Amino acid sequence: MKHVLLSLGFMLILIQPNLAQKTQKPTQWQTATSGGYSYRYIPNDPLKARFYTLKNGLSVILSVNKKEPRIFSFMPTRAGSNTDPRTNTGLAHYLEHMLFKGTDKYGSLDWAKEKPLLDQIDALYERYNKTTDTVQRKAIYREIDQKSGEAAKFAIANEYDKMIANMGAQNSNAFTSYEVTCYLEDIPSNALDRYLTLQAERFRQPVLRIFHTELEAVYEEKNRSLDNDPWKVEEVLMAALFPTHNYGQQTTIGTVEHLKNPSLVEIRNYFNKYYVPNNMAIIMAGDLNPDEVIKKIDQKFSYWKPKEVQLYKPVAEAPLTSIQVREVFGPTPDNVRIGFRLPGVLDVKAATLATLADEIMSNSAAGLIDLNLNKQQKILGGGSTLEKLKDYSVWSLSGRPKKGQSLEEVKDLLIGQVEKLKKGEFDEKMLRAIVNNYKLNAIRELENNYSRANPLLDAFVNSKGDSWPDYTRRLDDMSKITKKEVVDFANQWFKNNYVVVYKRKGEDKSIQKVEKPAITPVATNTDKQSPFLKSVNDTEMAPVKPVWLDYKKDVKRGKAGISEVLYASNVENDIFRLGYRLKIGNYHSKLLGLATQYLAFLSTDQLSAEQVSTEFYNLACSYAIQPGNEYTTIRLTGLQENFVPAVKLLESLLRTCKPDEKALEDLKGRILKQRADAKLNKGAIMQGLMQYAEYGAKNPFNNQLTNDELAKVTATELVGFIHSLVTLPHQIIYYGPQPLASFEQQIVGLHQLPAAFATLPSKQDFKQLPQDANQVLFADYDMVQSEISWVRNTNTYDPAQAPVVEFFNNYFGGGMASVVFQTLRESKALAYSTYAYYNTPPKKGEQYTLIGYIGSQADKLPEAVAGMNELLNSLPDSPIALESAKKGMKKAYETERVLQDGVIYSFLDAEEKGLDYDERQKIYDALDALSYTDLKKFSEQYLANKPYTYCVVASEKRVNPTDLAKYGTVKKLTLEEIFGY
Repeated sequence: MKHVLLSLGFMLILIQPNLAQKTQKPTQWQTATSGGYSYRYIPNDPLKARFYTLKNGLSVILSVNKKEPRIFSFMPTRAGSNTDPRTNTGLAHYLEHMLFKGTDKYGSLDWAKEKPLLDQIDALYERYNKTTDTVQRKAIYREIDQKSGEAAKFAIANEYDKMIANMGAQNSNAFTSYEVTCYLEDIPSNALDRYLTLQAERFRQPVLRIFHTELEAVYEEKNRSLDNDPWKVEEVLMAALFPTHNYGQQTTIGTVEHLKNPSLVEIRNYFNKYYVPNNMAIIMAGDLNPDEVIKKIDQKFSYWKPKEVQLYKPVAEAPLTSIQVREVFGPTPDNVRIGFRLPGVLDVKAATLATLADEIMSNSAAGLIDLNLNKQQKILGGGSTLEKLKDYSVWSLSGRPKKGQSLEEVKDLLIGQVEKLKKGEFDEKMLRAIVNNYKLNAIRELENNYSRANPLLDAFVNSKGDSWPDYTRRLDDMSKITKKEVVDFANQWFKNNYVVVYKRKGEDKSIQKVEKPAITPVATNTDKQSPFLKSVNDTEMAPVKPVWLDYKKDVKRGKAGISEVLYASNVENDIFRLGYRLKIGNYHSKLLGLATQYLAFLSTDQLSAEQVSTEFYNLACSYAIQPGNEYTTIRLTGLQENFVPAVKLLESLLRTCKPDEKALEDLKGRILKQRADAKLNKGAIMQGLMQYAEYGAKNPFNNQLTNDELAKVTATELVGFIHSLVTLPHQIIYYGPQPLASFEQQIVGLHQLPAAFATLPSKQDFKQLPQDANQVLFADYDMVQSEISWVRNTNTYDPAQAPVVEFFNNYFGGGMASVVFQTLRESKALAYSTYAYYNTPPKKGEQYTLIGYIGSQADKLPEAVAGMNELLNSLPDSPIALESAKKGMKKAYETERVLQDGVIYSFLDAEEKGLDYDERQKIYDALDALSYTDLKKFSEQYLANKPYTYCVVASEKRVNPTDLAKYGTVKKLTLEEIFGY
């Protein structure tokens, strides 16, 4: 499935001919009382969600999931970029960043002394906003910088992150979009009291401290967006689709002009206006007792007073009556995007019809674009997606051209598939298949807390939860839709009323970079703590006993012919996951990647390639082949009731696929275009540089067929290679409801094995290089920012080092509370994104590698490099951060559960390292004894004042390679050297 926002409706029978006639009665709200609190619920709701509204209007939505002792939480406010003042765009996003900075109770050493300085900074920003003279503005900003430095002496940076890490939380984050700003955490279930105490204080009286360094982080985020061509396409598309609505007229990050002129007064007014209980919610899914949780939330948040809230109420957009054409230029490959404006998500019937139309067009398997364009290789790649928003939804098509193909030709091919939809040129069986696949995905969504909470978040944002009855009925509603209704909908909405954006390779002369202001690094006082932090950290957490894997007991082993079977039972639902883990990878054969791509375009002895895809989709099953360096896994997943036909179909494809010369020639042409496009991708370039640094000129990244070698490969050769895969040594992995004994018996009949496995091809080994002297690997790329990665190979894998390695990573560079993030982003404002970690090799005999990264404005590169080097050479000592990291790790391990077939893959990972035990237990048991002395010794032995290879991707217009010579010998690599073709 390609969509995240799916219905969790009725899941009774997945495959049946008369699905549309076997429907449930409409589901409506019911009311119940428990533990002294009333709530609404929907009978037969798979999430069993309870919807509470407290006296002050705060919405609380709870869903119980007892699979692991953790809770995922969203805290949304129904205010995003739509509600930004037109004179202060980006304001909601600013505020999101600042709500990690604390209140008058935490984040401050002395609030009485800090507040007057912050008031002065407020006034200075207001003067700055009203001043147009450049010289005067710089003078005022120098005052802001000076006063900010004074105020920072009384601030404690990121106490929020320390508290959240100390309780064992994971993935602490927030996001802002059109209609919501949302704060999210994944916490241990025994940390609920700490979490609620912290959140209640967080939203009581936030203080906008350390503002100008955080503002610099937002500048960096804006500059990153200027280097992001898809982001630019999105902005241009939305602006054309919505000439009056804020969807198109205001971006989340804001305009450059508004970024340069922030107003703390306006930000505070925004908070007071929209961050009120009747406009917010607490949404939790996980191991919780609803009666206890709602009582605690009520107690913690009862201080919050409601206010009348006026949300954004736009004037209706005039209909689009013609095709709007736009162009975007940038360094990435050409592509086209087409957008249609549709009714919003609250129009339930329209939303359902739009979903079906979108899936008929592209479902990653058997849609019109999938079969008629992608499968037939008429374009490099294409698809469709539906963005469901409150006021309007946006349906978009996208495509990439083959070599020699114009964007206009790709656009015409995509619109041609829309015309087929409008004419009803699709099999009506597709409607039932779509519903079945959505039902399968709905079952999967029940398996983890995040996927449970996500649709509840959307329901709150769109309607404060009132749309949940429609949401839970959606699959039932989908099953009733007829082909005629879909065709009528397509003809009503998909006319010559779309926006087409041509993304062309070329210089973007419209870029207006956000200039770096003069900022003096501020004190972060990371070794200090507020009384509030201490009280939160001292709040008792009920003990949770960690659960470790015992591979001898937890991984069931069996036999199917000459193959070993690794088995895990699914006692939750009827989903199966089957894997053939082949002992062949890219190190054994350069044909592997090509062969696995080729397979998607091949017919069997009975079915065409298009029919194969359609059959898999009709079975609500899917397969994937994942080549690795030393192993390749062929995976098949779906419902157990369709296990036999799905395996038979996969086996037929692997064993009877037929050579197709035209498909191969088309594929070769597409690969050559993909290779050319990869050279325009800065992420791929950086990946290649880092592999070059780690292994040298011949490395796993460029270990692939040259263009000449590719040209010589024949269809017969490739098909022979595919047929041979199942004859090579492999294990069979099964997770599902079928008992081991019956699975062993069944799979032998379905998956025919030879009397003896064939001999594996010889394997090419890649040796990691020692970094004996500093070196700079440079690649020129047209971008506003610069990106730098540090690479250093160290010692050979030693399992005894696992505790100190994991402790070092958590303390040094692994999150927002880490030394790297706190210093380079929070104190010095050098980057939006930065991290560092000591990478453990995947198998014994290989070496650890230190990887560091910072993305900064090009003119800050010298400061960025110096900042990271200082941390690598002299590990800072922060006892409070150290203790927080240690306690957080322990609590995370205590509540972490390896579930489902994760047990099998954990065992296989351990086996590659030569271990027969769960390494997490060794780390956990050793943590209490570890100290800063251990980390310092580790750092000095392997990292401090050692040679590194610096990988730099930047524009020569902004970073001169000769200026990089002070870091080491500079080697400017060509794209051919990086990519190997």
